[in-house]
Amino acid sequence: MRWLNRNIASIVLAAVLVSPLAVTGCAAHVRVYDPYYHDYHNWDHETVYYNQWEVETHHPHEDFNKRTPAEQKQYWDWRHNHPDNDKH
Repeated sequence: MRWLNRNIASIVLAAVLVSPLAVTGCAAHVRVYDPYYHDYHNWDHETVYYNQWEVETHHPHEDFNKRTPAEQKQYWDWRHNHPDNDKH
């Protein structure tokens, strides 16, 4: 019985120590490569600009990955004409 209690305590301790890693793993940053300008953009920050592009260019909302290559290029062209002050 002591062996079982000691192992359960070890498992609980391991779960407590690993849980912060599991929680922060959900907040992973997604980097997207822009093949036209040969640079990377952090998509968690990029969504603000992508939504702005959709509004300004009257495109219906759609996931970027589902857009045609021509529309993706239009976005990257627009994006590089609307730089932000943050470093990517």
